[in-house]
Amino acid sequence: MNTHHPRLHELVTMLDMHRHPEGGWFSEVHRSIARVTTQSDARGERSALTSIYFLLELGHSSAWHKVQSDEVWIHLEGNPLELWTWDASNNVAKCTNLGPVGPHVRPQHTVASGLWQAAQPQREPRGAGFTLVACAVGPGFEFTDFEMMKPTGADASKLARSWPQLAAFIAD
Repeated sequence: MNTHHPRLHELVTMLDMHRHPEGGWFSEVHRSIARVTTQSDARGERSALTSIYFLLELGHSSAWHKVQSDEVWIHLEGNPLELWTWDASNNVAKCTNLGPVGPHVRPQHTVASGLWQAAQPQREPRGAGFTLVACAVGPGFEFTDFEMMKPTGADASKLARSWPQLAAFIAD
């Protein structure tokens, strides 16, 4: 953890955060007791909604991963965030800047289910050194619905050929 930013350590402690497999820190905030059954696939019953806090330190990233439900990212504090999505079937990559409202920056963005996603804090001259977001997933998140991009897989090869600048987000 970056010790030059005491607020980062404070947030990790206050929000009871733990390391996330995709990178960064997280803590679950809510898991709905209401249950829903997915209609479009065979995942079965899920919580209607889950939400987490997610924190990334400057110089770190969230590796390419996908979730089988829609995920809403909401900027809470710190540096703006580059949120990348990649549609492997159409080979289309997009970047959304999350942060305080400004030109080309919005505080919230939804990543559609099944899209690859990755993120990193933007560098700012007097930035906080981290980004804190909230992520809400519906139907609710389960690790069985979570997939990290395999470095030796076909999607990683396709991404690296088509979008070499985004290959850095492929986890080792």
